[in-house]
Amino acid sequence: MTRSRTAALLTAAATLAAGAVALTAGPDRAAAHGASMTPGARTYLCWKDGLTSTGEIKPINPACTAAVAESGANSLYNWFSVLRSDAGGRTVGFIPDGKLCSGGNPGFSGYDQARTDWPLTHLTAGARHDFKYSNWAHHPGTFYFYVTKDSWSPTRPLAWSDLEEQPFLTVTNPPQNGGVGTNEGHYYFSGNLPSNKSGRHIIYSRWVRSDSQENFFGCSDVAFDGGNGEVTGVGNGGSPNPTTPPPNPTTPPPNPTTPPPSPTTPPPSPTTPPPHSGDCMAVYKVVGTWSGGFQGEVTIMNHGSTSFAGWKATLTWPSGQTIQSLWNGSYTTSGSTTTVTNAAWNGMVAPEGTTTFGFVASSTGTNALPAVSCARA
Repeated sequence: MTRSRTAALLTAAATLAAGAVALTAGPDRAAAHGASMTPGARTYLCWKDGLTSTGEIKPINPACTAAVAESGANSLYNWFSVLRSDAGGRTVGFIPDGKLCSGGNPGFSGYDQARTDWPLTHLTAGARHDFKYSNWAHHPGTFYFYVTKDSWSPTRPLAWSDLEEQPFLTVTNPPQNGGVGTNEGHYYFSGNLPSNKSGRHIIYSRWVRSDSQENFFGCSDVAFDGGNGEVTGVGNGGSPNPTTPPPNPTTPPPNPTTPPPSPTTPPPSPTTPPPHSGDCMAVYKVVGTWSGGFQGEVTIMNHGSTSFAGWKATLTWPSGQTIQSLWNGSYTTSGSTTTVTNAAWNGMVAPEGTTTFGFVASSTGTNALPAVSCARA
């Protein structure tokens, strides 16, 4: 049975050369697929902090703003992307001290900054807590959660010696809820928070895949102050009194896919793809735009255990877009659907490998996000 995986990432930065999700060859060539949502990792809460009605992400929180200044806005459009494809369960000596929050991934180095104003989740030590972890793409594996020692200080970058030696929670292959590949999709599980903790700490998470060498990392800033999961420092740029949390911290963020009013100054990539499953994932982005047209690119990713002998991608256009020319593939169009098959030189895609095709298209009115899918041939 042919399986397919769909996803879409719309990037409208005219000078984007390397892409939004580090899809070139190297240790981080695969797209990333998860981050802690409850308690929220720095990238996830900064993404929520910066959401705007146009789809552009402009953080208000000063720590989030500083992180984007160092790592760029794509680190938030890809908030689920703090990974190393070559980690293989390695920790001390592999991820350097001071780079734990980024997992040693240079695209997220801004989130290693030692600051006291990161968005904060308020918790009660020793309490039962419902954890959520993004399942942007589903994989089997084990989640490890650590907490900092009482000697840790938020004024210095996190080091391995700052963490308690043993994880306070370990979970393997938990259940999931919500659509895989959506902002709401997540694994869920419950566990006891560490006891005898008070004040500011970091909960450090690792997700070690059992089907590849890919591992994920994240820092969640928390305060053990009797809270029940309330989040502060998101959406108002400050660190409000933790005793007066937002009235409804569970309200989901607005849909970031609404395009800006001016096509000449488009935002970076909103990331709200449709659900997907299987071993082929297609990632869509806009490289540049002009009046009446744009240049796009689609990356084909193999998340299976065997190589592709060929592939087929499908783009369903919602706003009358029409491809005028395409490279690194062959295409046919029927109505609003364009089907692209591999060229002779890029049909073979190794497990966790990628290839791309590009195109020039015309557009009228709103250049809305297409539905994108792919399957091995």
